[in-house]
Amino acid sequence: MDPVQPQTRPSTPVANQEAQLYAQAAALTEMGAWSCDLSTQALTWTEGVFNIFGAPADRPMDRRETLDFYTEESRALLAQLRAKAIEEGSGFTMDAQILRGDGEVRWMRITAATRVERGRATTLYGMKQDITEERLRWERLRHLAENDALTGLSNRACFHAEFLDRPAGSEGLCEIGALVLFDLNGFKTVNDAWGHAAGDACLSDFARRLRRTFPEARLIARIGGDEFAMILDRSASSAALESSVRHRLPALMSPVVWQGHSLPLGASAGMAAPALAGVVDPEALFHQADAALYAAKRRGGNQLCTAGT
Repeated sequence: MDPVQPQTRPSTPVANQEAQLYAQAAALTEMGAWSCDLSTQALTWTEGVFNIFGAPADRPMDRRETLDFYTEESRALLAQLRAKAIEEGSGFTMDAQILRGDGEVRWMRITAATRVERGRATTLYGMKQDITEERLRWERLRHLAENDALTGLSNRACFHAEFLDRPAGSEGLCEIGALVLFDLNGFKTVNDAWGHAAGDACLSDFARRLRRTFPEARLIARIGGDEFAMILDRSASSAALESSVRHRLPALMSPVVWQGHSLPLGASAGMAAPALAGVVDPEALFHQADAALYAAKRRGGNQLCTAGT
């Protein structure tokens, strides 16, 4: 059955007032209406849509030209949803990212419906709304939820969600090559002697060193007061990964200069690799790396121990 179509009315003072009211409201919410004639692919936009794309409103837009504004991922999703809506005579809603001609990245929410005549889709139409500020707020909230406020690294909740709480053998874990846990040596001494601000400086500096020294890490997280975790991809053999970590460990160890003081900064590290490549049990791997970490601390710290050694 064809969908019920909106009835058109002759232009009247009331209709003109409604159109003016819509235009005013659309301007407030940075939105506009659009339609696409499916037989010719001709587009019709209201001013709000031109504004979202940053395109001049004094010339018609070619649909192939507008697709160039979309990022690759959004363009692919739009093509998929659009084809399905045309085939089924239905609609869709999606959030799309675009790169305007002036270089500004924007997000917009597309709402679409299909006009069907004699069982055949003839027109796609709907609304486009700029949701860039909404997306930025959402990204900020997500960053706060997933990242440690002091160091900017992923936090413990993110570490659990991305690794520790995943079921053993999950597909998302199959490329993990090693888990390395770090614990700062003498951190309590720094806090007691120079105060918590000095301790915070050590934590922040160590986080920066980890990011700089291991740019290829899949995930680096602060999982406790002075405890950090790093996940490395299976880019080489376990022995090669261990050798790489051991070689780069000294880069994490130099003192931190803070308010004219040279604060000692050392770290113990424990490393564990999956027994079988591509088969990862997160909880077991964590316990193995944790045991290796404590072995390193018992041996005096400032060194790497691996599981089983």
